[in-house]
Amino acid sequence: MTALTEAEIARYQRHIVLKEIGGAGQQKLKAARIALVGLGGLGHPVAQYLAAAGVGTLGLIDDDTVTLSNLQRQILFTDNMLGQDKAKAVADALGALNPHLESHIHLQRLDNDNGAALLAPYDLVIDGSDNFATRLAVNDVCFHAQKTLISGAVGRFDGHVMTFKPWLKQADGTPLPCYRSYLLHAPQEEDDCATTGIVGALTGIIGSLMAIEAIKEVTGAGLSLAGHMLIYDGLGGTMRRVKLNWDPQNPNNGSAV
Repeated sequence: MTALTEAEIARYQRHIVLKEIGGAGQQKLKAARIALVGLGGLGHPVAQYLAAAGVGTLGLIDDDTVTLSNLQRQILFTDNMLGQDKAKAVADALGALNPHLESHIHLQRLDNDNGAALLAPYDLVIDGSDNFATRLAVNDVCFHAQKTLISGAVGRFDGHVMTFKPWLKQADGTPLPCYRSYLLHAPQEEDDCATTGIVGALTGIIGSLMAIEAIKEVTGAGLSLAGHMLIYDGLGGTMRRVKLNWDPQNPNNGSAV
């Protein structure tokens, strides 16, 4: 494992003094290669906090460009970035935040055809995409490649985070669920924040929770969220953790093959 430089030790000192992370955990973060699918409202806080945390390599996957309506919640962008590729703009912002970060730009929309190749170089995947087709495609790649997947989604004032490790088993021998145990198939119609609305700060909350779960998975700190959903209700000011059930009828059959 690559040793930390003096500059990195000073930069990440607040992590290193945590017994749950320490120097060994910070080295794991430096060695980590994490793919981030979707650079919208959720992708921004995830990317910012993982870059600041010292993750060594981030894969930035998005085929979209910056529009004025993005700026209400996608806080790495500014007016002078309008029309730019999101992945390139995020990479530039992250480089200014932490020069130790290596960013790989993928100007593509992940789907069933290119997903395996896009995610192959990475050992952990974070899905902040805004549609079910992409979420299911990401899930299927991670399922068969046995890559830990952290998935987040938001509504108008609420959101949730899930972690998937379906190759592992629960105490009773039942496999942990994958995303298809939560949602078997993509619905024909999906809500669109352009019509339903969304409070911008919500994406910061859910994206930050996703970043925390990623840091935990890389360093081994705390209790994994695998097999559970963490739900945040902004209007009610509440949060709860609920168990996800394994569905043996999903196309992946709930266990690695």
